[in-house]
Amino acid sequence: MTDAVDPAPACGTVLASLRQARDVLDELLAGDAAQRLGAISSAVAACLRAGQKVLACGNGGSACDAMHFAEELTGRFRADRPALAALACTDPGHITCTANDYGYDEVFARWVKALGRPGDVLIALSTSGNSPSVVRAVRAAAERGLVTVALLGRGGGALRGVCTHELIVPGDVADRVQELHMLALHAVIEAVEHELFAGGGRTSPPPRAGVRPAASPAAPAGP
Repeated sequence: MTDAVDPAPACGTVLASLRQARDVLDELLAGDAAQRLGAISSAVAACLRAGQKVLACGNGGSACDAMHFAEELTGRFRADRPALAALACTDPGHITCTANDYGYDEVFARWVKALGRPGDVLIALSTSGNSPSVVRAVRAAAERGLVTVALLGRGGGALRGVCTHELIVPGDVADRVQELHMLALHAVIEAVEHELFAGGGRTSPPPRAGVRPAASPAAPAGP
């Protein structure tokens, strides 16, 4: 039988962490985050409505946030609705091949060059705004006519003011920045779903680019 664990020593650390998370969220809400996220949501909804796709990339925890965001578009967020086209750059084959042959800084840019099309949206996540691989991905996306969205922290770094849309969140450490990034991405998904489905009354998936809707079957001939 094990001795009971005393939670008291950890409580102070946990409480301080929760309060810090609340403080940075309050700081975010005091600015223009709602307007910026509204513009990002409308851009993503317009992309998907046109049959385009959303790409997302980041490193470490930001890569996990990119995956989380993409799966809630292709899979499910809160309610049933048609699948939406989204993809995160997390394929080990692509990443290791590109890093080995071209250097790690090219892993996301090379992916954008392969998959990005004019009218697609790239969501680039970086807690510092200075990650060379993310900066190069944004540059490649802009050159190919993609709408670029940056979720940044710590003042925005090298990506500040570069993308079509950006949200720079407060926070002095990466984990607080990433928590706000994921909250922002969830808000975007909720707004996109409302705009595409609940708000607009659409019940079928957006059409794929270049694909005509199937014609309705002809009524059977009479006797």
